[in-house]
Amino acid sequence: MATQISDFATAPGLKSVAVVEGRPGLSAIRDPGCAAVIWQRQLGANVTDWLGALSPDQLPRARAILLPNRVAEAVDQICDTCGTPEGPQRTTLTDDIAALSAQFAEMMAAPYLRLDVVTTNACRKFHIDAVTARLVCTYRGQATQFGEADQGHDPDMILSAPLACPAVLRGTKWAGDAPPRLRHRSPPIEGTGETRLVLVLDPIYDMEEEV
Repeated sequence: MATQISDFATAPGLKSVAVVEGRPGLSAIRDPGCAAVIWQRQLGANVTDWLGALSPDQLPRARAILLPNRVAEAVDQICDTCGTPEGPQRTTLTDDIAALSAQFAEMMAAPYLRLDVVTTNACRKFHIDAVTARLVCTYRGQATQFGEADQGHDPDMILSAPLACPAVLRGTKWAGDAPPRLRHRSPPIEGTGETRLVLVLDPIYDMEEEV
């Protein structure tokens, strides 16, 4: 069973994970030896409870490549398409995704972002993403799990990020430090009937590579 984030600060062998208390603290991903940064926060029970009560068919889901300043508009359109009910909770969710997108794009000096809002559970094996860095935030269901291990092995200790806490993770294309031993996965929920809602942001530098 995965250990909760409260153990990150004291868990041996996970000093490559920084836990911060504000959105600007996510820039600690640039610190030497830092493999991941987690912003420990409370989004608000009214939003998480609202999301948890929605039918899976009403959860927003889409993939798009966007300018950071178009994210809020795009997420609103995605919610309309998927039948996500209007109201203050939806506005909070949209504003949060837009704010995280703006922070991540500025931090990574990325002119575009690939935005995925997904309800699937595709990455069930521990891995490192083939990107410079990735932001992941789980709004519903079990959150991303972390552990340190050599390639081809699973971690001995698995830690779980808390709900609605954004995490920025270095990928294999990060320039500078050697590739980290920190790996992550989606929690294994197949067969449980659980539906997650996960935001994934990747920096895009060359649109021609994405066509």
